[in-house]
Amino acid sequence: MDKEQLKQEMFENMKKRKKEVKTVRKIVSIVALVFLLIFLIGGFSAYSYISSALKPVDPNSDKEVSVDIPMGSGLNNISTILEKKGIIKDARIFKYYAKFKNESQFQAGNYALTKSMTLDEIIESLKTGKVYRTPVFTMTVPEGLTLEQIAAVVAKNTNYTAEEFMAKVTDKAFIEEMKAQYPDLLTDAIYNEKIRYSLEGYLYPATYPFYEEKPTLDTIIETMIQSMNTLVMEYSSSIEESGMTVHEFVTFASLLEEEATAKTDRETIASVFYNRLEDGMPLQTDPTVLYALGEHKDRVLFSDLEVENPYNTYKIKGLPPGPIAGAGKSSLEATINPTKTDYLYFLADKEGINHFAKTYEEHLSNISKYLK
Repeated sequence: MDKEQLKQEMFENMKKRKKEVKTVRKIVSIVALVFLLIFLIGGFSAYSYISSALKPVDPNSDKEVSVDIPMGSGLNNISTILEKKGIIKDARIFKYYAKFKNESQFQAGNYALTKSMTLDEIIESLKTGKVYRTPVFTMTVPEGLTLEQIAAVVAKNTNYTAEEFMAKVTDKAFIEEMKAQYPDLLTDAIYNEKIRYSLEGYLYPATYPFYEEKPTLDTIIETMIQSMNTLVMEYSSSIEESGMTVHEFVTFASLLEEEATAKTDRETIASVFYNRLEDGMPLQTDPTVLYALGEHKDRVLFSDLEVENPYNTYKIKGLPPGPIAGAGKSSLEATINPTKTDYLYFLADKEGINHFAKTYEEHLSNISKYLK
């Protein structure tokens, strides 16, 4: 091959490579343009979706929609309910909007909301607790009641007898039905053979409005279980982190409910219980003795402490097999957030004021000082 042919061949190769480079650049440019368009379209779509979700679902709708917000509902649960009812377009957007506005103090109740309401109007309605229906009657279940005591409350406020109530809450088919509906709250632990009543401690204490003259027993009981489920699920991540089961959590909270004489004491009493459990000491809490005896007494006698019963925490180590009463929100929160102390003992004086001690000697001194 002479020099001219070699030069010609090199020139042709250069032209070919140059053409390939142009083609590659064109392809890269097209691909980049496509990705840019996708990004812009995606961003615009996201912006449009969020903007739409912040607006009323239907500005022209005046039709009222009944929305029931159960007691103990958190922002997550409320957002989900509103979306299911069609009052808002997206539960997540509503939740983030409410958090951005630092709104969280919502009230339970039955509301008449419309699809034409703005998010701010919905939030304001839920904050003020404006209920559109007047309940036929309300029933207050105080904190710290056993199922048998709740039965008396139901009998006083409805046409059902205490015996009918107890028959329903101990009915195996009904318990199984509730367990199927609230599996995260009512676990297999409630079937422990040592437990007196499977649903003990699982009916949330609160004031309940009823909008029909004669609600069924199923409705009354499930309303209380649903409220407990809503509240306990708010603590689900904290319960998991603590290493407790839901059943242990509800049981522990019930002990606090029965022992505490003031809200501020619950966290400290919780620390005593946790410290005792960690040290392998029995909890030795009098309310479990009374529950074991099945009766109320103003004073627990030394002979009472000897009762052989799986609930008697003077005889067993660890928690009793199940809750001994219905715990309120303060006790549930104290179970999750106990005070950090070294206390192992406490007692209530004649005025109901609790006194704490780190050692048995200090505890004996408190007994001498406050109980004699």
